[in-house]
Amino acid sequence: MISFDPTEDQKLMQQAARQFAKTTLRPRLREFERDRAIPEDVRRTAHELGLGTVWLPEAVGGPGLGLLTAVLLEEEVAFGDPAAAFGFGGPGAFGMALLELGTDAQGARHLAAFTAESGHGAFGAVAWGEAKPARDRDGFTTTATQKGDGWVLDGEKAYVLNADRAGAFVVFAQVDANKGWAGLGAFVVRRDQPGVTIAERATTLGLDVASFGGLRLSGVEVKDEDRLPGGSDFDAAVVRFFAKNALLVAARGVGLCRAAFEITREYCEGRRAFGKPIGHFQAVAFTLADRAMDVDAARCVVLRAAAAWDGGPDAGGKHWEKDALLHTAHAVSFTHEAAMRCGDDAVQLHGGAGFIRDYAVEKLMRDAKQIGLCGMTAEHADQLAAAIELRLPASIGLVLPTPDSQNAFV
Repeated sequence: MISFDPTEDQKLMQQAARQFAKTTLRPRLREFERDRAIPEDVRRTAHELGLGTVWLPEAVGGPGLGLLTAVLLEEEVAFGDPAAAFGFGGPGAFGMALLELGTDAQGARHLAAFTAESGHGAFGAVAWGEAKPARDRDGFTTTATQKGDGWVLDGEKAYVLNADRAGAFVVFAQVDANKGWAGLGAFVVRRDQPGVTIAERATTLGLDVASFGGLRLSGVEVKDEDRLPGGSDFDAAVVRFFAKNALLVAARGVGLCRAAFEITREYCEGRRAFGKPIGHFQAVAFTLADRAMDVDAARCVVLRAAAAWDGGPDAGGKHWEKDALLHTAHAVSFTHEAAMRCGDDAVQLHGGAGFIRDYAVEKLMRDAKQIGLCGMTAEHADQLAAAIELRLPASIGLVLPTPDSQNAFV
C-alpha cells in the first residue's frame, strides 16, 4: 500500500509555506504582476523557508529533503500565486541540470551561491530552446567547437527562464552535427564572459513575474572542465533532468488547480440567481465536482512521481527509473491539462466578472496556459509515456521540446 501522508517535518514546512502564501503572496498578487518581479523582501523570506532549495542534496550544501518535500511546498506557493515560484531566486532548472549532468565537484562549485544566506538574490538558467530549427539536419544550430583544452560556443538560444537575471547558464549546444540529437553537449557559461549577450525580456500571456528571454553566444570560450559529462549516458541524463524539472512545474499546476477551484467554489456559494446560490444549479455543481476531482487527481499523480524518484532502486527495483519517468510523464501531462480546465472553468463560472481584473481567476487562466509551456509540454509528456509503454528509445528529439516540434520555456 502506498501512502503520501506527510511526515511531521513536512507538515510543519507545508504549514509555513501555506501561511506565507496566504498572508504574503495572495494579497500582493496584483502588485507582483504589475511590477513583473518578486520584491527582495519576499524573495528573502522564501529563501529562509527553504522554498526552491529543499531538493538540493547535502553534497552541494542543500538540505537533501528530496522531490516529495519539494512538490508539497511548490503546491502551497502556487496556491497563493502560481507565478511567484518562477520569480524567486534559486537554482531552478540550472541546479537540476547540474545535478543530473554534472559531476559532484561541478555541482558543489556552481551551486554554493544558492544555499548561502544571500541565495535569495542568485538566479541560474538553462539555455535549451532555439527559435528556429536547423535546416539541413537534426539538432541545434548553436554549436560547440573544440579548441585546445576548451570549447568555443556560437549561436542563439531562446525561451530561457531567468535569462536577464541569471549569473550563470547551462547551455546546450551541438558538439557533433553528424549525430543530430545524439550529438549534444552541455556547458556552464557565466553571464559576464566575453561574447555573451542577453536578449530583451519577452512579454508573455501569463506568469508576468517570470522573466523569459534569450541569449546570444559569439565566440564564447569555456574550459573543458565546464562541460557537463552526463555520467555514463548523456542522453538519459538529459531526459531525467527534463522530467524532474517538469515535475516541479507540474506541482505548481496543482496549486493553481486548487486556487482556481476554491476561489470559484466560494464565488458560487455567494453569488445568487433565481433565489438561490448559483452553485446549487446542477450544471454549476457538476462542473465544480469535476474540477475538485482534477485537483485531487493531479496532486496524487505528482506525489506518486516524486515518491518514485526519491525511492530510487531500493524501493522501485531494477526498473525504477523507467517507472519514475512514466509516472512523471503521466503527472506532467495530466496536470498541465487539469490546470487549464480549472482556470478556464473558473472564468466561465464567474460569468462576465471572470474577465475583470478585480477577480484573480482571469490571471489564473492566463498563468495556466503559460505553465503548460514551461519545462515540458503535455504533448511531449504524452510522447515520453508512449515511448516507455511501447518500449521505444526515449530519444531527445522525440520526447523533449525542440525547435522541430514545439518549444517550451526552460
